[in-house]
Amino acid sequence: MPHRFLLLSASMGAGHDAVAQELAHRLRARGHTAVVRDILTLLPAGTGSLLRSCYRGAVRHVPRLYGAVYASFLATAAAPGPRPSSAPLAALAERPLLRTVADWHPDVVVPTFHLSAQVTGRLRARGALQVPAAVVVVDFAVHRGWLHPGNDLHLCVTETAAEEVRTATGGPAHATGPVVPARFFRPRDVDGYWRALLDRHVAAAAQHTTPVSPGRPAVLMSTGAWGVGTRLLETARHLVSHGCVPVLLCGNDDRLRHRAARHPGLLPLGWVTDLPGLMAEAHVLLDNAAGQTAAQALAAGLPVIGHRPLPGHAAAGVRAMARAGLSRCTGGKGEPARSAHELAFPGPARDRQTAAARAAFRADAAEELVELAARTAAVDSRA
Repeated sequence: MPHRFLLLSASMGAGHDAVAQELAHRLRARGHTAVVRDILTLLPAGTGSLLRSCYRGAVRHVPRLYGAVYASFLATAAAPGPRPSSAPLAALAERPLLRTVADWHPDVVVPTFHLSAQVTGRLRARGALQVPAAVVVVDFAVHRGWLHPGNDLHLCVTETAAEEVRTATGGPAHATGPVVPARFFRPRDVDGYWRALLDRHVAAAAQHTTPVSPGRPAVLMSTGAWGVGTRLLETARHLVSHGCVPVLLCGNDDRLRHRAARHPGLLPLGWVTDLPGLMAEAHVLLDNAAGQTAAQALAAGLPVIGHRPLPGHAAAGVRAMARAGLSRCTGGKGEPARSAHELAFPGPARDRQTAAARAAFRADAAEELVELAARTAAVDSRA
């Protein structure tokens, strides 16, 4: 029996949308109907774009401020006294969401962003939303925004995250692993484009850097869709000086790409549409956010190194990934080049990390959503 799914994402970077679109693709491939909506568009006019602009400005220019906001509003660690919440913002989206549900008649609503989870949780708790809500938690570190007990199900990237959700909400939570497109599990540089580009870059940079040798690992440096990072060019110079080939993923930030192009030995790239092909030719990923690029690297068998994480949920996620054995956090003299050389080529350290990465993909989140819709339909038919 085909079902209808409404996925609630948010255009805050690209990761939440990527997860929502991949889930929609899987559901449609199974014969179901799925539509993706941006929760920011359900807020009063201008509110969503203002929220996105403020968040982007904070993480780009005053990351410590965002870290303080995260600690006050979202971090799950105990803190004395009452704490503010996102409830007033979530309340603004309730009526528009109910109108969307009434127009579209989904069998399950699926938040992939924490504000969406607050909206559906509040509505389900009051009985205003008549269909189940299944939250797909995309973060490795679960924060308060994901945790509303009104939601019917949480699907998480690790068992540790699922246990945290169960403890906090008292409801069901399953560890399915990250939601990543199939092409990342068998990455291939089909036409040799990336290998040729890396070879040309290394050859052109040889006069400025250490001599070319087979042991120079290509290190992808992730900055997300917005080109965000701390001391990125300093890190790139460190990698070059230690015999690595840094490849800076600048996302949509053309200014960062043009600045980086002036640094010998560093290969800056704009938005990459064939990331699986590039990952097939790279040796490690240097990550600062534990976001979707890191999850894709796990699928591609590319070791992940957490370095200079952004404050807030990014730092918490980088630490959570490392605790789960899915990545390595750097610190101390010689880093991150030392870890890059150790993890770039076959050996015990790389084998442990890639084995843990493969094991992280436990189940198909889309199947869990279909099962929830089927169970709900069966209960309704008996009522």
